[in-house]
Amino acid sequence: MSTETDADAREQLIDLAEEFYEQFEEGDVPKMRIPTRTKSNIEYDEDKNVWVYGDRESTRTAKTISGAEKLLKATYTIDFLARQLDQDRSSTLRELYYLSESWDLDEAQFNTQDESNNLIEDLEIVSEVKREDFHMRPEESGAKVMGPLLLREQTNRGDREIHCQDDVGQGGYQIPNNPDTIEFLDNDAEFVLCVETGGMRDRLVENGFDDEYDALVVHLGGQPARATRRLTKRLHDELGLPVTVFTDGDPWSYRIFGSVSYGSIKSAHLSEYLATPEAQFIGIQPEDIVEYDLPTDPLADSDVNALESELEDPRFQTDYWEEQIELQLDIGKKSEQQSLASYGLDFVTETYLPERLDEMGVL
Repeated sequence: MSTETDADAREQLIDLAEEFYEQFEEGDVPKMRIPTRTKSNIEYDEDKNVWVYGDRESTRTAKTISGAEKLLKATYTIDFLARQLDQDRSSTLRELYYLSESWDLDEAQFNTQDESNNLIEDLEIVSEVKREDFHMRPEESGAKVMGPLLLREQTNRGDREIHCQDDVGQGGYQIPNNPDTIEFLDNDAEFVLCVETGGMRDRLVENGFDDEYDALVVHLGGQPARATRRLTKRLHDELGLPVTVFTDGDPWSYRIFGSVSYGSIKSAHLSEYLATPEAQFIGIQPEDIVEYDLPTDPLADSDVNALESELEDPRFQTDYWEEQIELQLDIGKKSEQQSLASYGLDFVTETYLPERLDEMGVL
């Protein structure tokens, strides 16, 4: 079912292609400017409380062979996306990579999937249209929601109403690629708990944590997909639910929190759409490792380097994070969520999370 959003997305893409032709007609070498997607080019937007791209730009220009090939690939991709929207079809990022092998010019075909993924991001930025509105899907993220929420989801087989406890099994409700197709109908939740690992998510559901505390348990599945972050933001903004993020106690997990709360470098152009600045960290803290004497692993060199990098990362330059990271560097240890099981399978739901949530003012 084609929508007004689809028509707008197609028009933006066609306008972008027309810019290339206009540059040709005016005798200019075609080019496309995009923000430089590096940590040194993100800055804090105090009005929106998220991290966004700064003023540094990279230029794709046909002055070089490699630049000309990138613009050629962009033109072919725009044509493919416009036709996809016309036909009300969708495709995955992986399919786009393979589809390019059928294009009539070898130079227009992608050499790697990273190349096609990066081009879609370029087109998002310069057209100001989200890839979801191009009908581009990532590979399945597997992220699920369990909790007291009734919603209506628009699908190509019609609308369906789903209660995220009563109408689903132990696996929960699977988040669709575009969470903006969801309408919230009724909600009895008190807060959102985003959980990094599948094992911990299953422990919380098996122990009935979602039911006892009226929690919406969102499985992040590691580094969270855009759909997961978008749904989390909507749950906060539209339903007024506090958002907490429960992860392992290591530098890579802190970055998972950072992507939920402040946005990621790769998607800084969508931070206002994806990030939830009010999210609070409830993961394993270095001070928990000390206080609870949790089972640990030693920090690897890569962990130490990552922690030291985070001390310079603007997303983590707060008193809380500086204190925790410096403590972790001092003790030289990291710990997983499931290390709490050293106190029994119920400790996490009966003691650890309730105490942390109470301290944070969520319960």
